[in-house]
Amino acid sequence: MEILEKYFSEISEQQLKQFQALEALYFYWNQQINVISRKDTENFYERHVLHSLGIAKVITFKKGTKILDVGTGGGFPGIPMAIMFPECDFTLIDSIGKKIKVVNEISQSLGLKNVKAIHGRADSINSQFDFIISRAVTNIPAFLPWTHKKFRKDSINSLKNGILYLKGENVTDELIDLKIDFKIFPLRSFFKEEFFETKVLLYIKA
Repeated sequence: MEILEKYFSEISEQQLKQFQALEALYFYWNQQINVISRKDTENFYERHVLHSLGIAKVITFKKGTKILDVGTGGGFPGIPMAIMFPECDFTLIDSIGKKIKVVNEISQSLGLKNVKAIHGRADSINSQFDFIISRAVTNIPAFLPWTHKKFRKDSINSLKNGILYLKGENVTDELIDLKIDFKIFPLRSFFKEEFFETKVLLYIKA
């Protein structure tokens, strides 16, 4: 937990309690359903929670922002981001039903009122969002079609609406032939732990 306070000193007491509760909740559910890598459980806050919150180092979502987390798995990056931005609406979707069950159980345990979990595919969603977030579910050329026609036109945030995608630094290889407006934020600029040396946040303008 100290690692979160190190980089996010502004979080409230309520948020701290919710973040503190995450480890035990995920440990419990990971025993029932394998939603996160067993080898990463000892580094839970660094490799799952702080990694997810790399998005919050690039943008502070304004109240009322709508975010879709595609391929959320057990709730990353969606649940940590929903704790960080309680006045924003998060929709978390995954094609594996048992993982969405974990998302629902953890959201309810934390008292998160701003999370909606959906069992399904991203292309089945008809709503529009300000941002789509995700954590390395597939390569970018395969991911982009899933986001088609899912963005609101007007932006209330510092970045124009678009995709915020957590990926390894080799992401540039996937962008060479794509005609898109993007920016890469190396997470080592924000976090000093060795884990983040090869991690980036890719922003793609809608």
